[in-house]
Amino acid sequence: MKQAVITGGNGTIGRAIADALEHPGWIVLTPTRSEMDVSDDLAVKTYFQRHPAGLLVCAAGSTQDALLPRISSSSWDEVLTVNFKGALACVRAVLPGMIQNGCGHIVFISSFSALHPPAGQAAYATAKAAILGLTADLARAHGPQNIRVNAILPGFMETRLTENVSTNRRDEIRNSHVLKRFNTPTQVGKFIRHLHHDLCHTSGQVFQLDSRGP
Repeated sequence: MKQAVITGGNGTIGRAIADALEHPGWIVLTPTRSEMDVSDDLAVKTYFQRHPAGLLVCAAGSTQDALLPRISSSSWDEVLTVNFKGALACVRAVLPGMIQNGCGHIVFISSFSALHPPAGQAAYATAKAAILGLTADLARAHGPQNIRVNAILPGFMETRLTENVSTNRRDEIRNSHVLKRFNTPTQVGKFIRHLHHDLCHTSGQVFQLDSRGP
């Protein structure tokens, strides 16, 4: 099915992915929160009943950084809901159609923080690490049904999600990259297009796209 759905598609990264996936004969949908709230299981299920997808990109994200003793239970729950539970709800909604069609591709946007979280990102890192476990499980479980599942670690980028990061912290992060520069949403979008269209035998993989070392 030549229809892609990108959650968080109106964010900086989501929009860049949508632009990269635009292709003759393809429909690329970027539902707003009013059209599909990923924290509402029923809304997610209803949306995908109306808009089945051959490619699902889970790019919806949220951060509420704070040291663990200071983060509230509600903030913790919100970060996990948007970053992990929302993605899981979308997968559950889209999988039956993919199985019926005998093909499909799910791409998760995870984070370098899943592997190397900075102080204050316990909730976000936990959610994004859970995405990596989900990637491995789904790829193995549904590979025989010709469904691919991959995860992307885009790296730090200049987006609305990072606009409040201090200049000093930006410099620290930049200096941790061997190329001393950040990745861009445009390049992330181009990579996902390449992964989907050209790497048709690739599944169960985690791709780190910037130049930060381990």
